[in-house]
Amino acid sequence: MNDAVEYIRKGHSAGWGWQQMIQEQVEALEKLDDPLLSGRATDLQDVGTRVLQHLGGLMDDQPFVPDKPVILLAEDLTPSDTANLDPAYILGFCTAAGGPTSHTAIIARSLGIPAMVGAGPALMHQTEDTLAILDGDSGSLYLNPSEQDVESARQAQKALQAVRDAEYQTRYEPAMTTDNERIEVVANISNAAEAEQAVNAGGEGVGLLRSEFLFLDRDEAPTEAEQFSAYEQMVKSLNGLPLIIRTLDIGGDKNAPYLNLPPEENPFLGVRGIRLCLARPKLFKPQLRAIYRASQAGPVKIMFPMVSTLEDLHAAKEIAEQVRLEVGAEPVEIGIMIEVPSAVVMAEELAQEVDFFSIGTNDLTQYTLAMDRLHPMLAKQADGLHPAVLRMIDKAVQAATSARKWVGVCGGIAGDPKGAVILLGLGVSELSVSIPSIAAIKAKIRSISLADAKALAQKALKCRTAEEVRGLSFP
Repeated sequence: MNDAVEYIRKGHSAGWGWQQMIQEQVEALEKLDDPLLSGRATDLQDVGTRVLQHLGGLMDDQPFVPDKPVILLAEDLTPSDTANLDPAYILGFCTAAGGPTSHTAIIARSLGIPAMVGAGPALMHQTEDTLAILDGDSGSLYLNPSEQDVESARQAQKALQAVRDAEYQTRYEPAMTTDNERIEVVANISNAAEAEQAVNAGGEGVGLLRSEFLFLDRDEAPTEAEQFSAYEQMVKSLNGLPLIIRTLDIGGDKNAPYLNLPPEENPFLGVRGIRLCLARPKLFKPQLRAIYRASQAGPVKIMFPMVSTLEDLHAAKEIAEQVRLEVGAEPVEIGIMIEVPSAVVMAEELAQEVDFFSIGTNDLTQYTLAMDRLHPMLAKQADGLHPAVLRMIDKAVQAATSARKWVGVCGGIAGDPKGAVILLGLGVSELSVSIPSIAAIKAKIRSISLADAKALAQKALKCRTAEEVRGLSFP
């Protein structure tokens, strides 16, 4: 930024100065040997172009809409880019960068858009109007298929749709195993409109409201009044069903420029989640006030993200209690995300301090395996069904059960049929999944017994690789 200002002082236009500065930074990143950092050159170029368009008065922030249904290919997509895609025109998308646990992939699942991420740079060499088949389940893109291949894909689509239709017809039935064990299946949502969609899809509440999406794609933080209005609307839409609000989780691959967060070499290990909230009480307290005010309209629970120490939890609870007393609200259940190894190791102590755990398997996977979920070379290996991750989950569930606290999972493997069965077998009592996955996960649970799920979970814990887990016989 300083370089751009210096160019302006020398008599150049703001647009020229900005473009010159961005191009210099992009070229510097592209020369780096580190593939993660060099891969950020595209992100920086995109940001630079968007700012330049704003300077020129050309930016209308309208989402990309093609003139016909397509499979979209891109270097990468930001979470906000993905959230703006129209499933009627974007039949699916493939990105060269990213991984299955990136927020771009997560949002794609919530929209029901087939996606393949982390495909590599060769993806961008494809020509437009190429006929292709995208299998989002296997992460495969088939180019120039034969007529027989296309017909086979269409038949597979029809068969899958028939299964989905049958699942949808029973979406309001409880997720009860064949030996009468009840599991709650709730939704991960990002905005008020999705609360009603979750109920209509058979969700039994909201297990994760990603409240940070109220803070993104705007020029300043939402006011307390704006947040209260959104939360209250969700509570009313749920009509008595529970709403778990995760407090602001900015950082990692989510950023709000107006917060002016200093650059970090590794933002996933920096000031994010509860750390940011504790460092910015003027950001944290209005959100808590809005949550407690909304709790007076229906069942609301608070969940703190990225808790890694008891000290963080104690500090967050103290601020929450101060705010509750100011608002005059009744106490609500308070839980934490279990998504870093230290929280698992300290799970016995943490369980004494909270009402519930919600295991965020996406971040827990990246921190357990030390694999950046956005790394172009490693993201595909960050599998939540790796035995190391499952053993972490098992330890956390055991600690919570000993303290008579319930455990949910709101990460990606909760929406994976095999993952859901294993989690059930490990003792998880709530699965929070993307809205399109609700009916399928409930149907899967109704088809199995808890005894079979426990047997599968024990086999999974003894495996040595994620591949072995995924190769287990599936009840």
